[in-house]
Amino acid sequence: MSTDVEIQKILSDLFRAQRFAVLATDDHGQPFTSLMAFVASSDLRQLVVLTDRTTCKFANIVANSRVALLIDNRENKGSDTQDSMAVTAIGKAREAGSGERAPLLDLFLACHPYLAEFAASPTCAVVRVKIDSYLLVSSFQKVLEWRSAD
Repeated sequence: MSTDVEIQKILSDLFRAQRFAVLATDDHGQPFTSLMAFVASSDLRQLVVLTDRTTCKFANIVANSRVALLIDNRENKGSDTQDSMAVTAIGKAREAGSGERAPLLDLFLACHPYLAEFAASPTCAVVRVKIDSYLLVSSFQKVLEWRSAD
């Protein structure tokens, strides 16, 4: 049985190695997914993504803040069923407020400096996902859960 500290280390290592996640939102009852650059806070209690306010995904977040993000380390090999891991992050998303936007954007751009021009756009939203839990699946069917404390 893995401890919370062990799970947190696995999550931190995976998030440092992976730059992209699949964001799932609700589009009037229909699942809607988007490939997103992301970064995790050091305490793993939040993930940060950027999006344009004119996108369907942003409208979905405004209408229903409940989201999931899938982060994995697959390599498109047959051995992925045993060797890869996938994490589903479950939480609530909202646009960062004016007081939190700058530090979250700094955190994001430290990992994704190539998105600085997009981040400077007046229609770019910094979206903060407050994590409720992570479901970590490895070795094809080994499932561990880590819940974020409030």
